[in-house]
Amino acid sequence: MTAAAAPGIDVDVPPELSARAPAEARGTARDGVRMLVGRRRGPAVEHRRFTELPEVLRPGDLLVVNNSATLPAALPGRLPDGIPVVLHVSSARPDGRGAFLVELRRAAPGAAPTAYPPAESPARPGVRVTLPGGAAADLVEAFSPRLWYARLSLPGPPAAYLARHGKAIRYGYVDRDWPIEAYRTVFATVPGSSEMPSAGRPFTAEVVARLAGCGVLVAPITLHTGVSSPEAHETPYPEWFRVPAATAGLVGHVRAGGGRVIAVGTTAVRALESAVGPDGTVREAEGWTEVVVTPERGVRAVDGLLTGWHEPRASHLLMLAAVAGRPLLARCYAAAVHERYLWHEFGDVNLLLPD
Repeated sequence: MTAAAAPGIDVDVPPELSARAPAEARGTARDGVRMLVGRRRGPAVEHRRFTELPEVLRPGDLLVVNNSATLPAALPGRLPDGIPVVLHVSSARPDGRGAFLVELRRAAPGAAPTAYPPAESPARPGVRVTLPGGAAADLVEAFSPRLWYARLSLPGPPAAYLARHGKAIRYGYVDRDWPIEAYRTVFATVPGSSEMPSAGRPFTAEVVARLAGCGVLVAPITLHTGVSSPEAHETPYPEWFRVPAATAGLVGHVRAGGGRVIAVGTTAVRALESAVGPDGTVREAEGWTEVVVTPERGVRAVDGLLTGWHEPRASHLLMLAAVAGRPLLARCYAAAVHERYLWHEFGDVNLLLPD
């Protein structure tokens, strides 16, 4: 499986711009992160705080948020020769025979686990990874150079097992293990994501209340995220989603009245675009989506997007370019680096609007 040709943004992001800890641990409230606002029809960008979101949006706009709750999907394990590893369990579609999609990573005591170079990976068909509590994962076959199908032998339901033995997935730019609560949003009510739908992280009950007071609507979808290793810019693989009838109806109502539908995160874009018909009508839908949003495909259900900052060559930028256009995207990323915005799941955000 290879990455689609991402649009590529011509900026270099210095390592020190990676957010190494949650905003609260940096002395800032969750909703106190910075927000760069870019408008497709207009050359300038605006530098705001996330708390200003209710004033930036218009009465009648609709924010579509992902209510998926992050699971502690990183498990400690050991290979047959006793070497410690970390197993990341993905919420992506199983293989139809009960095998989960997983990633093996090299354990690093006191640090985040690191990716194996494909030539050095111990993953082979039939390899058994011993897990805590008498559990095990038996590798079946490769899905991609880094991802494998594995049959999990667990003493109980997967979510309960992960809650007992797992940790939040952590990458090298994060300074330590943080509790799973740091990786859940105020909207998280449906457990299922391997990694946090992070665009929703800055929302607080206070911001949501102020949005309502300003006439901005909020509606949920569910999309359970898979494992998206930052070292490999792969195209998205199938993930489970649900667009409720009430949300679908509200999208149609808002657009018919001239309001804007603004997705909170790339997951919300993928869910809505998986539920929209050729006529632009969003309908109730659920299941495994294989939709990949690109500039060539375009978007039919979304007018704007609130998102985090992605690596300049990440495949996610295809979706951002489909929503905002590459010129606006390039302006935003250049301004974000110049003004030293923070990247990744604990970082700042980018609001992309049509006007």
